[in-house]
Amino acid sequence: MRFSLRQLEIFVAIARSENVSLAAGRLALSQSAASSALVELERAYDCPLFDRVGKRLHLNSSGRGLLALAESLLAQAGEIDDYLGGGRPGPLAVGATLTIGNYLATLIIVDYMRRYPDSPVSLQVANSETVAGRLLRGDCDFGLIEGEVAHPDLLVEPWLADELVVFCAPGHALAGSPAVDTATLARQSWVLREPGSGTRSQFDRCIGSRLPAFRLALELEHTEAIKRAVESGIGLGCLSRLALREAFRRGSLVELPTPQFDLRRHFYFVRQRSRHPGLAGRLFREASLAVGGGAGDTAGLQLPFIP
Repeated sequence: MRFSLRQLEIFVAIARSENVSLAAGRLALSQSAASSALVELERAYDCPLFDRVGKRLHLNSSGRGLLALAESLLAQAGEIDDYLGGGRPGPLAVGATLTIGNYLATLIIVDYMRRYPDSPVSLQVANSETVAGRLLRGDCDFGLIEGEVAHPDLLVEPWLADELVVFCAPGHALAGSPAVDTATLARQSWVLREPGSGTRSQFDRCIGSRLPAFRLALELEHTEAIKRAVESGIGLGCLSRLALREAFRRGSLVELPTPQFDLRRHFYFVRQRSRHPGLAGRLFREASLAVGGGAGDTAGLQLPFIP
């Protein structure tokens, strides 16, 4: 073979960042060493992999074809290295959406690190759109998301069933209603997640589309901020039942039944289709399933106190 795994690693880093200097920094190399490795790989096969535009590098068709193969081979090589080194999983970067990141991901990571204390895990928490983008760029290895993602380069697998719930403060005029009709909901003010989140996408699709010109009082990026705002009486909210279970138990928030809407959804495992999951990815997926304890949905999860 006329290539080395190190050359492929450098090629992938440059392809993902479209910049030799940034790629070199990520790999703790000098810019000249990274550039030389790429040139050697291209010359070995007389096959340019990038179009040079100023200081930017853009993958050409040959480079795009190689990228998926190179990432898969590097992942498998890492797994071999883990196996020969005693079966220890390597580092893992996880992306999680906010509900999962706030209420489940840390529990999974704690369990995982108890089993594999020498295998570091980093957690990036963002909305579904951002997590999907990080997976596509190769900035994280494994995703736990609550929004539906449709991209040909992502492999999406259902994990846990969940549902959204409309809720209000206990002192709100609608509190205690046996059911709230759509016309009444259309007259209310709402505190919602930001566009790009799975929760907001489902609200817009299932509820917002049937509430002409509803009032958006606040748009917030964090579930806890939404809960505090709704507790203050500013309007209604719509979040995962998982995020609301303790607030409902305490009585600081109350559910508003809306049987006219189907608010069921799923949490998902997601990763790049072309990338081999590796030992760390497979073990983390197993740890995620173990936290569920056999429950098929978030309502059946046995979890510690959630504030």
